[in-house]
Parts: sequence; structure tokens; C-alpha cells
Amino acid sequence: MSKKGKVLLAMSGGIDSSIAALLLHEQGYEVVGITMKTWDYASSGGATKETGCCSLDSINDARMLAVNLGFPHFILDIRQEFGNYIIDNFVEEYIAGRTPNPCVLCNTHIKWEALLKRADMLECDFIATGHYARIREENNRFIVSRGLDTNKDQSYVLWGLTQESLKRTIFPLQNFRKSEIKQMAIDNGYVDLANKSESYEICFVPDNDYRGFLKRKIDGLEERVAGGDFVDRTGRVLGKHKGYPFYTIGQRKGLEIAVGEPLHVLEILPETNTVVLGTKEDLEQQQMIVGKYNLIKYASIPDSMELLTKIRYKDAGSMATVSHKDDKLNVLFHNTVSAVAPGQSAVFYEGEDLVGGGIIERQKLIL
Repeated sequence: MSKKGKVLLAMSGGIDSSIAALLLHEQGYEVVGITMKTWDYASSGGATKETGCCSLDSINDARMLAVNLGFPHFILDIRQEFGNYIIDNFVEEYIAGRTPNPCVLCNTHIKWEALLKRADMLECDFIATGHYARIREENNRFIVSRGLDTNKDQSYVLWGLTQESLKRTIFPLQNFRKSEIKQMAIDNGYVDLANKSESYEICFVPDNDYRGFLKRKIDGLEERVAGGDFVDRTGRVLGKHKGYPFYTIGQRKGLEIAVGEPLHVLEILPETNTVVLGTKEDLEQQQMIVGKYNLIKYASIPDSMELLTKIRYKDAGSMATVSHKDDKLNVLFHNTVSAVAPGQSAVFYEGEDLVGGGIIERQKLIL
């Protein structure tokens, strides 16, 4: 047994988790690798090319690295639990008129849960991933903060993790930039790994066509939802659409409607199969409600806090006053923000530290 302890490392076969393995190995941990098969690309009905963390090539890459470094590697098939939770939720959210973020749910409810369960079975002290985020213990709390490489920071998708999960979590890449990780791969003879293309799509929608995915998952969906109304904020009918689940907040392209000015999707009303359109200025709002929230930095927050708030993964963030509203959070932005999408994650930061996050709720905008 290593003095540092035994760590179960999630390995995708990509550069980040591979170099994480290298670093843990060099630091004296006893490493056990595990690759989670979450999705069968052949069943997606979309792109024929297998890319991303669930492909056979990626699994083989992870296994070969483990063999080269001399530590055990396991493949964990979690397709059933992934499908039952993540994919079903993805479909249900679009049908409810919201825009889901499956990567957040997957990290919180599938990957960490599966890792910790197997870590216990394999008598591992810790779990580790290749996320670009930092973690530290302070005031009896395990606090996540943004990764050193701000362009690759992944703390946004980690807001749902519990203290119980975080106290056993290691982020080996937390003090490195992506460029350093690539150089490390080259220096250690993993040139192909350094040049390997990275997948940014949702793993079970490899062609990025979520509309096609929904159509394949729900028989007769197109026929059921086609022919609903496009309306303006006053309720005036502007034309017909192809079905409310096929539109997202802020969307401008692909509306196939001409009224003399560019229009964007403002609101989706599944109850009446209605899509509300308006101008770019109409997308601006200053307030939102966030539910199902989880706190990381603090056990609870005071009546109100001034926090940087991100409403999507690539959002730079905007300052807002965050306060309690029953069992939800009321968020009042200091300046207006654009295209707030129900179903997406709102994530709160204090400086570099992740305070917590939650799910943006629907609010009626139509006049």
C-alpha cells in the first residue's frame, strides 16, 4: 500500500485523464484506473463515427496507458443507470420546454456516485478525475474553485457535488494549464495523445443534433407538435412553427419566419405548443429564480450575497444580488443579461471560489 493512499481514477482515454494518471503515479499514489461506458454510439442513430469518451478506441487508449504505467484498469458499464437518469431527463426537459445541461447531472448523479461506490468496493481512499478545477479544505468545508487555466475551467459543471463526495476527490490537474498538460504528454512520449482531437459534444448526441435525437427517442413527436403558433409578446400570432421542443431560448437562425426584423426565441410554452418571439432587446432581463440549488463553499448563505453569476458554461458571468425566496434563490442582476434559459445551470462565484449553483426556473414573459 502506498503511503499516499489508493486512488480510483476516472479515465476517458483522453489527454487530461491520462496525464492525471501519470501525475498521480509520479506523486506516489497507488492508482486504479476505471473507464465508464455511459453510452452506446451505435444505438444513437446519429453520426456513424465514434468519438468521445465512450468509444472503443478511447477505452483501449485508457487501458493501454494503465498497462504501460503498470496499474490495474477496469471498464464499468453504467449504460443502464445513465440512460434511466440522464437521457430520460434530457428528453423530459425538452418536452417540458426547458434546455437541460446533462453534463452537470452526469457529474453529480452518475459519475461521482459510481466512482465512490466502486472506490469503496476496491478499498480506494480517494477518487480522481481530469477536471480543470481546484479543491481545498477550509473551515471544515471542501471548496471548489476555478481551474488555473481559465479557458479550460470546468468548475461550472461541479456545482451539484456534495461535501461527502468532495472530501475524497482529487483534481490532479488543478495547478496546470492545458498547454502544460500537452507538453507533458509530448515529453513523456505520448505525442498521439497530445494531438488527439477532443470532443465537446454531449456524449449521447455525437452529431450535435439534439432535435434528431428527440425525434428518434419519441415516436410520432414531429406529428404531435408540428403546427403550433409563433406569437409576439402580446400574444399576436406571427406564423406556424415545427414544434416547441425544437427551439431554444435566444435562437435566431432556423425560425423560417419573416416579419421585417430579426426575431429571437423569448419563451417556450409547452402547454399550448406556443413559441414566443421578440427582438434581441426583448431577450434582456434582470431577474431570475433558481431552484434545486446546492451550496459548496458555505453550509448556508445569509439573506443576500453579491456573487458573480454564470447562466451558461461559456458565460463570463455577471454580478448579481442573490437572496432567499422560500426554498429557492432570487437572483437580481446589477445589469441586464441576455437569453436566460430555463433548465440551464446558474452557478455562483465569490472571487475564484464556487459558492454553489442551481437550475434556472421558468418565468412567464408573455404580456
